[in-house]
Amino acid sequence: MRKEKRKGKKKVCNFCVDKVEQIDYKQGERLRRFITERGKILPRRISGNCAKHQRQLTIAIKRARQMALLPYTAE
Repeated sequence: MRKEKRKGKKKVCNFCVDKVEQIDYKQGERLRRFITERGKILPRRISGNCAKHQRQLTIAIKRARQMALLPYTAE
């Protein structure tokens, strides 16, 4: 008796839907959706981003942290 694996609904990249070419680090509220309460960046399998936008998102979040627009850790 083997357990059947569940296939969930495929997540769609939010940035591809909005036709975003470049992710800007100054969009703090948009970037905040992709970090946890503790300040960690959400992985692709959870956020549903494509590989291209996930790489841009990571760089944008790190730049926003550097400019003190986003926190490094939880408050």
